[in-house]
This record gives sequence, C-alpha cells and structure tokens, in this order.
Amino acid sequence: MKKLKALSACLPFLFLFSCAQQQHDNKDKGLETRIDNLLSQMTLEEKIGQMNQISSFGNIEDMSGLIKKGEIGSILNETDPQKINALQRVAMEESRLGIPMIFARDVIHGFKTIFPIPLGQAASFNPEIAEVGARVAAIECSSVGIRWTFAPMIDVARDPRWGRMAEGCGEDTYLTSVMGAAMIKGFQGDSLNNPTSVAACPKHFVGYGAAEGGRDYNSTFIPERLLRNVYLPPFEAAARAGAATYMTSFNDNDGVPSTGNKFILEDVLRKEWGFDGFVVTDWASASEMIPHGFVVDEKDAALKSVNAGVDMEMVSYTFVKYLPELIKEGKVKESTIDNAVRNILRIKFRMGLFENPFVDEEQPSVLYDTPHLEAAKRAAIESAILLKNDKGILPLNGNVKTVAIVGPLADAPHDQMGTWVFDGEKSHTQTPLHAIREMYGDKVQIIYEPGLAYSRDKNTANISKAAAAAAKADVVLAFVGEEAILSGEAHCLADLNLVGAQSELIAALAKTGKPVVTVVMAGRPLTIGKEAELSSAVLYNFHPGTMGGPAIADLLFGKEVPSGKTPVTFPKMVGQVPMYYAHNNSGRPAQKNETLINDIPLEAGQTSLGNTSFYLDAGFDPLYPFGYGLSYTTFEYSDVKIASSQLKKQDVLSISFSLENTGKYKGTEVAQLYVRDKVGSVTRPVKELKRFTRIMLQPGEKKTVTFELPVAELAFWNIDMVKTVEAGDFGLWVAGDSQSGNELVFKVTD
Repeated sequence: MKKLKALSACLPFLFLFSCAQQQHDNKDKGLETRIDNLLSQMTLEEKIGQMNQISSFGNIEDMSGLIKKGEIGSILNETDPQKINALQRVAMEESRLGIPMIFARDVIHGFKTIFPIPLGQAASFNPEIAEVGARVAAIECSSVGIRWTFAPMIDVARDPRWGRMAEGCGEDTYLTSVMGAAMIKGFQGDSLNNPTSVAACPKHFVGYGAAEGGRDYNSTFIPERLLRNVYLPPFEAAARAGAATYMTSFNDNDGVPSTGNKFILEDVLRKEWGFDGFVVTDWASASEMIPHGFVVDEKDAALKSVNAGVDMEMVSYTFVKYLPELIKEGKVKESTIDNAVRNILRIKFRMGLFENPFVDEEQPSVLYDTPHLEAAKRAAIESAILLKNDKGILPLNGNVKTVAIVGPLADAPHDQMGTWVFDGEKSHTQTPLHAIREMYGDKVQIIYEPGLAYSRDKNTANISKAAAAAAKADVVLAFVGEEAILSGEAHCLADLNLVGAQSELIAALAKTGKPVVTVVMAGRPLTIGKEAELSSAVLYNFHPGTMGGPAIADLLFGKEVPSGKTPVTFPKMVGQVPMYYAHNNSGRPAQKNETLINDIPLEAGQTSLGNTSFYLDAGFDPLYPFGYGLSYTTFEYSDVKIASSQLKKQDVLSISFSLENTGKYKGTEVAQLYVRDKVGSVTRPVKELKRFTRIMLQPGEKKTVTFELPVAELAFWNIDMVKTVEAGDFGLWVAGDSQSGNELVFKVTD
C-alpha cells in the first residue's frame, strides 16, 4: 500500500516529465523536418558553400557576390555591426534560399571588457567566475553581431613552455572539465536562440596541450588510454554542457592530424557522445595536413577532412575547390556532404538566425557596462594567488607611509590584458599604478620609478633610480612578469625565467633592505624561485585584464583577501618540465630525503645517493604545487571523516571535515578532495582532484563541510580499454593543496 501511495504521488511528476519529453521530441522532429526540407532544395554548390568559412577581407562587394551565389556559410573577423547587417541582408534577401550567415570571432576572455586570461580564471577555482566572464563576453560581442566564438580552450596542458597554456585551465582534467563547462554555459546562456547567446566552440580537439617540447603546432604521442583518461574528459563534459560546435586541433597524434582523424571525430564525438552540432577546422588546418605529410595536396586534404567528419572548413578553401570533383569521382559521398550541412543548419536553426538574423544597430551600448567592469574586477581578485607573505608584510597597513612602485608591469595597460585580445582597448585598462594613485593616494605617498621600460628591457641604466626610490620608501611594490606578446599561440619559450633585466631589478631592490613585494603578471608559471627568495611577499596574477589594477590595489591594501590557487604546477627550473601533480608512481619513487648535488661527497659510490626518481640539482618537489595559495588569514582542517570505508560501485562516497579560520581576517579557502586508486590493472596517478569548493569564513568561524562523490566517478579506462571502477583500496586527502593533508583509506568492492 505504501508503495502504491508513493507511486501515485510520483504520477503527476512522471506525467509532466513525459509531456515535456514528448514536446522536446516533437520539437526535434519539427526541426529535423525543416532541415530536411531546406536541404532538399539546395544544389551541391550551395551545400558546399555552407561548409565554407572565410575571414572578412573588408570588401563588402566581393563578399556579397560570394554570398549571393551561396558560397559562404560563415564569416569570421568582421566586427562592424553595419557591415555585418549588410552582409547578412545579402544572405537573407538576395541569395536563392535565404540561409543566414554565422559571424564569428575569437572572443577568448572578453570582447571589450577583458577578464583575466582563462588560466587566471582557473586559479579562482570558481566556475561562477568562468560562467559570468563568458556571459559578459557574449553580451558584448553579440551586441555588434558576433554569434559564434572559438572558445573555451580546454586542452589539458602540463608544459608551461607551451604559450597556449595561457588560454586554458591548466594541468588538471577535472578542473578543466568544470571550468570549461561553466564557460560554455556562460557563452550560450539558457538558449542558443537568445540574441545575446553565442555558440561556443570547445577546442582543440584533441591533445594539443601535449605538444612535444612545449612547442606550438608540434606532434603529440598520446596513447588511447591516456587520451581517454586525461585529455578527452573535458571535451566530453563540454558535449554534456551542450556545446554547439567543436574545433579540430593543429597537432597530429601518433601520426594522424586531428583534422583527418575519423576515430576522434566520428567514433568518439558523434557515436560515443552523441554530438549533433558541427565541427570546424582550426585556421587552415585542412591544408596544413600537406606539410604534415598526411595528404598529398589540397584535394587530398578535402577528401580526408570531410571523410573523417569535418563539417566546416576555416579559410583554406579546399572544400569549395575540390569537393564537387571528389563527389563526381565517387571518393566522397553526397550523403556525407548532406550530413555535414545538416549539422550546420541545425545550429543555425537553434540559434534563431532564420527568424532573427540581424543585430540591432540602435540598441544602447553595453560595452564596458559598470556591471561588466565590476565582474571583471571580481574575477581578477579571485584569480590572484598569494605565493609568499613573510612576517605578514601584506596587507599593507597604517604603518606604511611611503610606497615605491617600480617595475615594467606597473603601468602597462596593453600587456596587462594578456594574450588573445583582439578587441580590448588599453585606454580602458586600469593599471596598478593608476589604481593605487586613485584609490589609496590619500593614504600613502607614492614614488614611481619603473627602472625598466618593458619586460624584455635589458637596459639597466635606470635600475639605480628604482633602487633609490626604494630606499626612500617603507615598502617596495615591484611589478614584473611578461608582456602579453610572450604567451599565446606560437609564443613558446625554452626558458621560463623572468626576461630582460627584471631579475637584476629585484636583486637591486632587495639590496636596499626594504621589504619587497613582488607582483607578477604573466601568461604562464615562471621559474621565479630566486626572485621569491629576495622578496618578502609574492602575489601572482595570470594577466588580469581590464580591471587588474583596482583588483591588485585592493588586495595589496587589504580591502580584499587573496584566495586563488595554482591551477598548474610551478617548476623550480625548466628542466623539470613537464611536471604535474597527477603523475604515475615509478618503481622507485623519491623519498624526499635524497642527497642533492651540492651535498654529494667527493668520489661517492655510484649507489650511495639512493637510487630513486629525482633530479640531483632540483630534487623532486616543485617550486609551488598544484592547488597552492596562501591567504592573509590561516585555515585549519580537522575531523576528516568518511561516512563508510566500505563501498560498492553504485554507492556515493561521503566525506565530511571541519574547516576553521584561525587567523585575523575574513577569508575564503579552496578546499580540495584528492583520491588515489592504489592498485589498478594499469598504474594510476598518485593523486587526482575529484572535488573542490570555496568556503568563506569569518575570523574564528568554523564550518562542517561535506563532499559527495559517486563511486562511479572513480572509473578509468583499464587494461582492456573498458571504462570501469575497479574494486580495491583507495587513498583520500582533503586539503588546501595537492601536497598537503593526511591520508584516509577506503575500499570499493564488487
């Protein structure tokens, strides 16, 4: 009887779900009918035209002629709303079938209001920051007619020499999955057909972040198991988040370029994940398969791209040139073309472009809206990472009367925005120098002497002036790092030290005996161990964007408290790279008491140092581990408990712990849950991040926090290439970074 009552209570909800599902199915059927009806009217040339994306070349007449003939499906890099409307009007009113264009742009971490680079947003460990940042970008760029962006970049990257690490979310699969999904939600909003929604395009599919040697466009050698366990999950999360499009990557993996890789594009993306949007190549990556040595010529490039599962080609024109001929020769089926066009039209219909193709040129400007600037500032605050703070030198207090501001990044509005900024304007950037003068100039006397003109400046003539200014101050604020041009696509480095004479500048400042607060703005982790030793405090900011100045000012003077965590491991020296926390153990793991190079006795025996896996000159540990970041307050973890230490594969692991603010400032801690599968059919990482949460506490406040983790999320691709949870013992840690915390053990049974 109780079961019957329970069932009857559920019936209204089941009915509503059934009706909603039926309406969804009917809507999909109606959409597919519209697509098929339109497709049936298209000539082969018009179909292939939909698969062709060009970059705007400014001449409306020439582009209009191509659009009239149905030879273009998308245009990128046009940002003038009047031109966009004019071209769209040609597509809607002068082409034979009136199929709208999609206008695209690389809007990576902001359109006009620039947020911290994605690596910086990942440092917040706050998916809301990523979602809001993408929503602001979508609102701004859609206001001029941009409805498609080539973001987020969700390549797992474990080599900071790779310049494009700046565009992603760091080294961790789980963090990248969570932040990437949040960005997609922000770009696309609740519905693609909202005029402020922008179609997302997760990239680069797949493995690009593992480019050999950290050198852009280089080959990768990722076996399928590693691909599935580490590099594919963020893209699968993107599919679940409803990503409208995907972009192939430049790299070849194990000899197969992504643009011609049927396994990833058809078998995984379409068949396994059920993706029904469309796939676009990266810029000319179809024709670039020629220098790869994977195709003979452009005709072969078109053949292998389309047959692998590419739907739209970006700018290399091989589809338009050669697909008609390939179809006549029977090397490409017209049904393959139909499927590609069907995927493109599906997204155009979902975006509402057929009903609402034009941008409102008369709408009030939303660019640099006050809420957008406030959101960008909040993102910059939460992205900042406090790496060192000896004797509580920060925040600056009332005892500080005079501040020396030095360094090439103190007033560098362009460079502060970071890489992949096509539309941001440095005239709107608020730098630290400007912000400190504006916000705190009435509290402290400011002496500004940059010492170096820009980050690569090797002219040391003015360093003495900076040191003289430091000698007159109570505290020195040294702003160093990288210019924007030193990170991003094709901006890879073999050396991760501070460039130019910045290291000499820090050394000169330290010699004054005054406390030096080093504020770094960069696009990647840098090997700053020497500079950190010379500094009383280090505040690290991955290029913080438009509002970086006010954010940093409030952090330095204590209005805000740092809460960022490292989204990537910081190596001591470049020779440790690639270095990441979720590595497999060797048969001889380092014990961390090994003899290092300067302590080796003369004529020591070959085996006297301990035969373990470490570097004689760098040891085993990084400069700063993944997930690390200090606060102005302190936090204490206690009472970490597992609800049950014996679980079945269908159970949910419940972990509770207490977190107390034991310091004097209100602060936010990012609590992190790590798990290790101790024995597997293949070796497993020593730790893997599985959950994180931001917890704000008042001084003296204590909270009990619970993590819920379905045991199913412990699954991995095993020795039989099957994704499964294997029974056995697991380790668990709850801590403030990947190297801390006490291990607890639980067991999973069949």
